[in-house]
Amino acid sequence: MDKNEKLWKAYAKSRDHEIKEKLIIEYAPLVKYVAGRLSVHICHRIEYEDLMGYGIFGLIDAIDKFDYGKGVKFETYASLRIRGAIIDAMRKMDWIPRTLRQKNKQLEQAYSELEMELGREPTDEEVADKLDMTLEDAKDLIKKSSVITLISFDDYLTQNHEEAFVGINNTAPETPEDTYDKKELQEMLAEAIDKLSEREKKVIMLYYFEDLTLKEISRIMDVSESRISQIHSKAVLRLQGKLGKYKSILYA
Repeated sequence: MDKNEKLWKAYAKSRDHEIKEKLIIEYAPLVKYVAGRLSVHICHRIEYEDLMGYGIFGLIDAIDKFDYGKGVKFETYASLRIRGAIIDAMRKMDWIPRTLRQKNKQLEQAYSELEMELGREPTDEEVADKLDMTLEDAKDLIKKSSVITLISFDDYLTQNHEEAFVGINNTAPETPEDTYDKKELQEMLAEAIDKLSEREKKVIMLYYFEDLTLKEISRIMDVSESRISQIHSKAVLRLQGKLGKYKSILYA
């Protein structure tokens, strides 16, 4: 039996505050990892230490609500709680300008319409022309939109992955309509991802499903971190444009 397992068994029996503090210290690196993944996109807008603070609250919440007897891996469950706590805090701060949100929706619409017209991924020049702006302004908008696309898509995946832990803290029964809508959305998302370019698909899979950082992905694909960030932003913009009536789920 390893140290963590002993701590969890002891905490499950006693709910002792000192044992809880030991668990917080033991899993603090997980907060650092999740906050680091998000901070790459947020840059100077929110201090890394603040992200860590929000994440710690998520970790504490995860420890309080985790049922050791369910046989679920705590790291997976806690990662969702930590990420969710950080994203919730960012949403409450409402630090993304409304004008940027509006321009992000216009950008998403431009990608969607151009793909339908051209039957392929549009170039930056074509997007700029569609939006009636310079190429430099269009690239700058795509870069700025990376924060919105990160939060919205990451938030969607967090909510849907957390459903795997139903029974830990969710007692509300799922209606047949909920089941149908969820299945339809999952199918649409899978189909939308499949229609991305190979490099976009690879970035999405490595970042969201393999939990790699942008730095790790940049090494694997042998391109700069900023280039991976740009590919990520474009991929999520295209996904939003393909999800039809469900795209509102992806907005923070």
